[in-house]
Amino acid sequence: MPQFTLQSTKKLSDGNEIPILGFGTYELEGSAVKQPVRWALEAGYRHIDCATWYYNEKECGEAIRAWLDETGTPREEIFYTTKLMTNVSYEQTLKDIDASIKAVGLGYLDLYLLHSAIGGPEKRRECWRAVCDAKKAGKIRSIGVSNYGVDHLQEMVDQGVELPAINQVDLHPFMTRVEIVKMCQKLDIALEAWGPLVRGLRFGHPSIKKLAEKYNKQPAQVLLRYSIQKDYLPIPKASSKERIISNTQIFDFELTQEELDHLDSLDEALVTDWEVTTCP
Repeated sequence: MPQFTLQSTKKLSDGNEIPILGFGTYELEGSAVKQPVRWALEAGYRHIDCATWYYNEKECGEAIRAWLDETGTPREEIFYTTKLMTNVSYEQTLKDIDASIKAVGLGYLDLYLLHSAIGGPEKRRECWRAVCDAKKAGKIRSIGVSNYGVDHLQEMVDQGVELPAINQVDLHPFMTRVEIVKMCQKLDIALEAWGPLVRGLRFGHPSIKKLAEKYNKQPAQVLLRYSIQKDYLPIPKASSKERIISNTQIFDFELTQEELDHLDSLDEALVTDWEVTTCP
């Protein structure tokens, strides 16, 4: 088992490096995002996950830039992700990418994702073409998708387009998505987990509690450690300083293979928020 730290990165299929633990900003609308992002950066996170849909890109950027200025940290040390809200057209996607770049004010985007596959094959294809072109133009470093199922990924393979470096899905022991995981591994697409803490719905599950007690950890820390050891990139969300810090304290223990297998066996196809991986 490799020795992971908060500074560890994973090399993507495009050669870029992504920090293995991200900080999620969903449900932190507008100025509510500023303090948590600052706390996250102070705690050592360097991977910040945002989206047009979260209505906080501008404020997220302000918090990041203020911290960079105050600490003298170079922009290159931050890995910033945002996502296309709606799959409309090629032209609209290019406009939305430019709007995101302007809103966050970091010069370029480290990762840009199609937030979902909703809209049908033609819109997906056109929006993805725009994302690829924006990457060629140097506006985006890495490109990916979110909430894509096996059929959506197969569609991209069949089209012969550049494949995403990342697929960000809801992924945890209670929703293991075996087929999506298998396909992403086969295609060298990294998996990000947007709901690694199961929204707290299974913190009291006997198996989670037992492991938390064994390792003297919080249930959230056990779930994040599972994600890291499965080679996923978890993006936990938190708004309190204590939880933001606590979610980084996952590098001083290791689950056994037996424990990982047991956690995988808890799969109940639990939808914690949004399930669109089978949309047409």
